[in-house]
Amino acid sequence: MALVVHVLACLLGTGSWVAINGMWVELPLVVPRVPEGWYLPSYLTVLIQFANVGPLFVTLMHHFRPGRLSEAGTIYTIVSLGALACVLLAFFWQETSLVGGTAHSTALLVLLFFLSLVDCTSSVTFLPFMLRFRARYLTTYFVGEGLSGLVPGLVALAQGVGVARCVNGSLAGNASGPGLRAEYQPPRFSVRLFFLFLGGMMGLCLAAFVLLNHLPAARQERAKERFRAQARVEAGSGLQAVVEERPMISPTESHRLSSYFGTGTYSWPQVAYIFLVLAWVNALTNAVLPAVQSYACLPYGNAAYHLAATLAAMANPLACFIGMFLPNSCRS
Repeated sequence: MALVVHVLACLLGTGSWVAINGMWVELPLVVPRVPEGWYLPSYLTVLIQFANVGPLFVTLMHHFRPGRLSEAGTIYTIVSLGALACVLLAFFWQETSLVGGTAHSTALLVLLFFLSLVDCTSSVTFLPFMLRFRARYLTTYFVGEGLSGLVPGLVALAQGVGVARCVNGSLAGNASGPGLRAEYQPPRFSVRLFFLFLGGMMGLCLAAFVLLNHLPAARQERAKERFRAQARVEAGSGLQAVVEERPMISPTESHRLSSYFGTGTYSWPQVAYIFLVLAWVNALTNAVLPAVQSYACLPYGNAAYHLAATLAAMANPLACFIGMFLPNSCRS
C-alpha cells in the first residue's frame, strides 16, 4: 500500500501550483482575446504578489494564535476554492465590464487573484501536512510539485496556438472599415477545455488530500503512527530497551552535530550576500521575466510566445529531474 500513498502524495504536490502554472502557459491564447491584451502578464504578476497575503495570514495565525487555525480545514478550503475558480474561469474568462469607462476582464482578474491566493497559500500548508508522514513521501511530494509545471506545459504544447493571418477588413465584413486585421485560427482544443482540465487536476488534488487524511493505509504511513505501532510490537514480544554502556555518539557531541548546520561558519556579510542573490533570482524568475515575456516575444508572433511560455514552465521541473542524477559536493 506504500505505492498508493506515493501516488496520493504526488497528486497533492501536483495541485500546489498547477493552476497558476497552467495560466501562464495559456496566456498566448488568452492575451489576444481580452481587453488587457499584452498587459495581462503584468496584471497577473501583480495579482500573484498581492496574493501573498494568504501565506502571511497563515504565518501570523500560527505565531500569535497557535493551534487556532485548522491545518486540514485550511487545505480543504483552498483546494476547493481553486477547483471552483478553475471551473468558473472556463465559462466566464471572456466576460468584460466597464471600470472607469474602460472595458476590463473583471471576472478573469478576480478569479486569477483567487487562484493566486490558493497556490501561494499551498506553499505554507501542504508542506507541514506532508511532514506528518515518513520522510520518503516528502520526496514524492516534491516530484508532484515539479509536475505542476510540467503537465500543463505538455498539455499546452498538445493544444497548440491559433495561427494568426492577416485578412482584409472590408472583405471580412468588418464594421470598422477597410484595412488589414489579424484573424486567429482556433487551437486543437479550446481555452474552456484547458481550464476544465485544470479544474480536474485540482479535483484530483482534493481527492488525494481526503484519502491521505482518512485512508487507513495512509494513516499507517504517518511517522507517529509508525513509531507507535513498532512500540506496541516490541512491548508485545517482551523486548525491552537496553541502554548502551558506551553510546556511539555522546549527548554533547550529538548536540554539537545537530546545531552545526544552524550556526555554520558563514559571516554576516556572506549570509547577506546569499540572501541578496536569492532575492534577485526569485525576483527575476517570479516577477520581472514573466511580466515582460509578452513584450519580448511580441515581435516574433504568437507562436514564439506560446513556445516560450510552455517551454519555460517545463524547464524548472526538467532541470530538477536532471539534477537528481548529478553528483553533489559539500564544502566545509
